[in-house]
Amino acid sequence: MQREIIESLAKSKAKEYRLVSRAQMILELADGANNKEVARLARTNRHSVRLWRQRWIEASPQLTRAEQEGVEQQHVAPFIEQILSDLDRRGAPPKFTPEQIVQIVAVACERPAESGRPISQWTPRELAEEVMKRKIVASISTRSVGRFLKGRRVTTTSR
Repeated sequence: MQREIIESLAKSKAKEYRLVSRAQMILELADGANNKEVARLARTNRHSVRLWRQRWIEASPQLTRAEQEGVEQQHVAPFIEQILSDLDRRGAPPKFTPEQIVQIVAVACERPAESGRPISQWTPRELAEEVMKRKIVASISTRSVGRFLKGRRVTTTSR
């Protein structure tokens, strides 16, 4: 069953390229190719092949157990895709909470004159100064304020 699922993934035109490529690597490894050969065929490096070989080996006992217990293919396929998918990466922690962003946007909706600003429209610099003055945030760049005002996707912390 595992091989059938991997072969299906390796031939898929609908799945993302990375998943298809990793499935092809696993098939080559299962057929006896070494890391160097698989790296050449997959146009990647031996380190990547070694990583995916190790991930597959670590998951094999669970896959074998599922097969022995008669778990249906439709339930094993998502697990195999999960094995061949990237792990979540942490990245930089968000700097602003959703509440802070809402407060910044709320200030932007006010008239600058209500805050004693002698301007007719908020600029990112003026807004950044105002939200720091109100202690909504300790510090914020004009660029961050500009992103909030343009409505671009923002990553926030959860409480």
